[in-house]
Amino acid sequence: MKSTTKRTQRDYSLAFKLAVVDQVEKGEMTYKQAQLRYGIQGRSTVLTWLRKYGHLNWTKGSLTPTRLGDAMPYTSTPQTPEQRIKELEQQLEDTKLKADFFEAVVHVMDRDYGVRPVKKAQVRVIAEKTIARLTVTKACRFIGVSRQAYYKRRHSLQQRIADEQQVLSAVQNERLIQPRLGTRKLKHVLSLQALFVGRDRLFTLLKRHRLLVRNKRAYHRTTQSHHHFHCHPNLVKEGLKPQRPEQLWVADITYIPTHKGHTYLSLVTDAYSRKIMGFHLDDNMKASTVKRAFTHALKQRRADSLLVHHSDRGVQYCSDEYQRIHKQHDVMCSMTDGYDCYQNALAERVNGILKNEYLLIKPRDLEEARKMVAESVDIYNQRRPHTALQYKTPDEVHQAFYA
Repeated sequence: MKSTTKRTQRDYSLAFKLAVVDQVEKGEMTYKQAQLRYGIQGRSTVLTWLRKYGHLNWTKGSLTPTRLGDAMPYTSTPQTPEQRIKELEQQLEDTKLKADFFEAVVHVMDRDYGVRPVKKAQVRVIAEKTIARLTVTKACRFIGVSRQAYYKRRHSLQQRIADEQQVLSAVQNERLIQPRLGTRKLKHVLSLQALFVGRDRLFTLLKRHRLLVRNKRAYHRTTQSHHHFHCHPNLVKEGLKPQRPEQLWVADITYIPTHKGHTYLSLVTDAYSRKIMGFHLDDNMKASTVKRAFTHALKQRRADSLLVHHSDRGVQYCSDEYQRIHKQHDVMCSMTDGYDCYQNALAERVNGILKNEYLLIKPRDLEEARKMVAESVDIYNQRRPHTALQYKTPDEVHQAFYA
């Protein structure tokens, strides 16, 4: 689909570039097909990404498949009139059989799927002049409608197609930034652009164009809860519910794979606004690196009220080095009862959103992974609507209390 909005290289995130490169190198499409499918501007933009981020040699571009030569013309002896008549009779019989077959197909479509697909197909056949000698008058007589009804259907179909193309273009622009944003959230984003489409119709449209998001599940254990450090009671389980931002923060560590080894992402999220307050990515899970996400979050803190920090019983969070930060900033500590991910469900959910919606392609190394994570956190905080927040973004909810 060709985009009418002028874009620069800054409009494409690193995760999107790597996703396109991965699809092309897997053979799912050529780089020119990727350019057309995603509306990427510039004749060699995708090829430039392939040369920069790809694992194959793209210095000479892609190979053009060799075209096969034209087949040798078939020659035969001239037919007698009797042979020609017999051949024409056989062709006429086959044509009638073919017409009966497609008439039965139309009947089944009308019976099982409703009249709209049949009417839509009829209008397109006439408008596209698929049959050269078929006039509008004759076609209307065949399907049993007036010319006025035909043109009314045609106008309605053209308007519907134009509306769908506008919706698909808007979906494509949003998917450049949030490639795995769900359909319901897309519906809300479209309404902000004055594009109003029903939920079921949007699902059908995205399904027809293979734009529905498939679920992805992955698991990698990062918590070591068997240790001798002191643990704190679970204040969330006891009934603590935040009434505004910066009353309860949840923290967790998740695994981010790269081509050159393992990296670990530490996150601190505000439980009320769902905003990621602090994050840090490193190649280890030491307390000295995990605490950097917490200190990053504390630098953005704007409230002076009591703050509770909730996490699992990982050795990093229970360590003296991490607990000193709590005492220094008067932060109350809360922990799960054991290794139970459901007692820290919000933090696990944020982990899943980042990994399953934004960090889709394995980065090359730690530096590239850090850039992808920073981009993803910004998009999550500023652009992603949440159902639990009445389709507001975390930044909108958080800033509403400090405007």
